[in-house]
Amino acid sequence: MGRLVRKPKLAETEAPQQAADFGGMFQSTARARPVAAAVPGDDYLTRMVKYIPAEIIGCSMLVNAILQQAMIAGGGNAVMAGVSVTSIAVGALLVGLILTPLFCWYVREDGDAWGVNAIVSTIAFPFWAYLMGAVAFDKVHDGNLAAILILTFTGISGLVAPVADKPALAVEQKNLSPKEGPRLVEGLKA
Repeated sequence: MGRLVRKPKLAETEAPQQAADFGGMFQSTARARPVAAAVPGDDYLTRMVKYIPAEIIGCSMLVNAILQQAMIAGGGNAVMAGVSVTSIAVGALLVGLILTPLFCWYVREDGDAWGVNAIVSTIAFPFWAYLMGAVAFDKVHDGNLAAILILTFTGISGLVAPVADKPALAVEQKNLSPKEGPRLVEGLKA
């Protein structure tokens, strides 16, 4: 199981084998046959879990713990290196938003729907940051609202399913003229 949501795969088919062309006198009646079976993508619950940007949330929690300690020690006007802690917290939230899609791109593997995962995970990050009590949301944080928001968003996010890619051979065959078909088959045999 990969870290990101997996795309479903459609069954691939092999091009029909055709008899010698003989100037177009004979038409082959062979049908395309499946080469690989269809593979379903991740199910609802798996997608719901994989859309949570856990690594970015973990880093964000560490940064926010440091900022929270600075807020406790310095009160509402706390500063670090001459910059208000609240401004640093908003900057850390923005950095998390930028790092989430980059992380999805970095850990992608063949068959991953990393683009869909990046979009949904980036949208999810502020919800999770709000739930974890990020300092950027300190003045508007409400634990009950945070729980309702995260449950709602996470439940809806599982409904976002990536679209399956079309098998490469079928796409190539669709774009070829009927006379180019035997050359494609000959290329596969070689």
